[in-house]
Amino acid sequence: MADNLVIVESPAKAKTIEKYLGKRYKVIASMGHVRDLPRSQMGVDVEEDFEPKYITIRGKGPVVKELKRHAKKAKKIFLASDPDREGEAIAWHLANILELDENAKNRVVFNEITKDAIKESFKTPRGIELNLVDAQQARRIVDRLVGYNISPVLWKKVKKGLSAGRVQSVALRLIIDRENEIRNFKPEEYWKIEGNFRYKKSTFSAKFLHYKNKPYKLNNKDDVKFITDQLDGNEFEVTKVTKKEKKRYPANPFTTSTLQQEASRKLNFKARKTMMIAQQLYEGIDLKKQGTVGLITYTRTDSTRISAGAKAETKEFITEKYGKDYVSQRKAAAGKQGDQDAHEAIRPTKTLRTPAEMKEFLTRDQYRLYKLIWDRFVASQMAPAVLDTVAMDIEQNDVKFRANGQTIKFKGFMTLYVESKDEEEEKNSKLPVIAEGEKVVATDIEPTQHFTQPPPRFTEARLVKTLEELKIGRPSTYAPTLDTIQKRNYVKMESKRFVPTELGEIVHEQVKEYFPEIIDVDFTVNMETLLDKIADGDIKWREVVGNFYGGFEKDVERAEQEMEKIEIKDEPAGEDCEECGSPMVIKMGRYGKFMACSNFPDCRNTKAIVKEIGVKCPKCDDGQVVERKSKKGRVFYGCSNYPECDFISWDKPVGRSCPKCDHYLVERKKGRSSQVICSNCDYKEEVQK
Repeated sequence: MADNLVIVESPAKAKTIEKYLGKRYKVIASMGHVRDLPRSQMGVDVEEDFEPKYITIRGKGPVVKELKRHAKKAKKIFLASDPDREGEAIAWHLANILELDENAKNRVVFNEITKDAIKESFKTPRGIELNLVDAQQARRIVDRLVGYNISPVLWKKVKKGLSAGRVQSVALRLIIDRENEIRNFKPEEYWKIEGNFRYKKSTFSAKFLHYKNKPYKLNNKDDVKFITDQLDGNEFEVTKVTKKEKKRYPANPFTTSTLQQEASRKLNFKARKTMMIAQQLYEGIDLKKQGTVGLITYTRTDSTRISAGAKAETKEFITEKYGKDYVSQRKAAAGKQGDQDAHEAIRPTKTLRTPAEMKEFLTRDQYRLYKLIWDRFVASQMAPAVLDTVAMDIEQNDVKFRANGQTIKFKGFMTLYVESKDEEEEKNSKLPVIAEGEKVVATDIEPTQHFTQPPPRFTEARLVKTLEELKIGRPSTYAPTLDTIQKRNYVKMESKRFVPTELGEIVHEQVKEYFPEIIDVDFTVNMETLLDKIADGDIKWREVVGNFYGGFEKDVERAEQEMEKIEIKDEPAGEDCEECGSPMVIKMGRYGKFMACSNFPDCRNTKAIVKEIGVKCPKCDDGQVVERKSKKGRVFYGCSNYPECDFISWDKPVGRSCPKCDHYLVERKKGRSSQVICSNCDYKEEVQK
């Protein structure tokens, strides 16, 4: 029997670590938390200074029994849960269940699951840091007080099954505030004038900039006419050429939130999926002869710091692969105020494990995320790109146009990786070499009318970035928060952007009126600051909870007395039930709206709501193609005669046949554009913007 027992959170991690520690160590998993507040009641005694009532989580009885059995036989027990507040709390709960001395030096933490890191961590075990445990307890208890007090009020006054959490309410507010901005937005007209110019055999474009060396706003057609009336002929003079060398620096290695943002933009991963796959890469991948190895460092961090060893290894790799000119000479950037710098940035545990070498051991999604992390980290240690930029002023009769161009002089980090953005940057073309005083010819001067656009709805990446910038929640809370507001049907996704539902707006209005502090950004940010102070030992957790609860309790009492009952009426569907003849109504379910019989529960007939797209079914030629949604919310197309006709397509049929093979054509989305292709052969039509 092994002398030492090590308790970690997951079986995958246990398997990996046991191989590194050898026969004298038995490593088992607690499967996450073993104790928590009960789900059936508040579990917090507000009369006894907010004393929490912890119970063994339902279903964890056999796990606890197994932990106790192994603990009795072990000479030494090590608690090796994750290196964050949640992990510290798990270690504290385990110490209580196993009746261990919480001051004993039995807590082991590591930032990466590699042989060297694991062995080193066991040389310096420490006691449980109770300040971190208290910070986790304070968060858990405040969230429980909020959720278990507001939710029952919403059940009584609005609808059963609703909830209002501390962080999710602020996230919902951001989405609704943006929607209101869009609704109230009044577009304003403006114009642009762009010219196409020729110099010898080269052509380039330039945009109107100034009139008489001052900005001139083109608000309407008259403004445009005034400028074009100043022009006489098509010959212009190049009055100024400005050349500059510009450096572009690589992005820092990933934090939790920037990983979620970039995986959303580049890989189309939801935040929850990103964190799930990242956890798999952290806990360990079976590399056959090399055994199970953790490929990346700990996944919950808001630090961009990296170790000296990782930096040295990476610079050596860059020198060998690309040359010494590609190695960065820049010092590491200082972290932002308020960042928790306990962990490194997310990086590969060994730079020499390139994505190409790891590909055979990984699933497609694991490989794509590992490559993203590896590329970003290695690029962060590379030299900046050097760009040659040119700005050229072209004038005639005090009307000035400007052309901008750039060329890459030295690619640097861009050889490997370029960060994506929500908004595409304006691309500058290469300009011909023209000296000041030379003449160019305008081949076309084209005014175009535009209207200002409202701010865009939040993508998942943009919302995560906003939550991080406002310091709302913590990196580990973003994915579950976004998941919750979708599951509660407070928001839906349209074209990969968040749109509030009617239910979401009703809940938000009630919370806004009766619990204004809960949706206040400053309050939420201040709460995170107080939690940090608890973790640092500067303030006691019961004091923080008590100060919050004093005002909150009064808000709950007022809401119970004053909030009016809101009846969400079922919308008539405009047709009768085929089974009993009663009117059908539209209801809201877990996967969106559906039709149900108004005679429920006597009649339980339900129907999916389908939307015809005006195209006949290409298979049976009898039914109509209708738009449907899968259980995961993805749109697909099928025949209205289902199940008699089983036609199905992920791409939208366009109602035309392929001129090459006579099969049906479909429209396939390609970013912001779409392309018409054949469902059977290689025929395709031009991409339509």
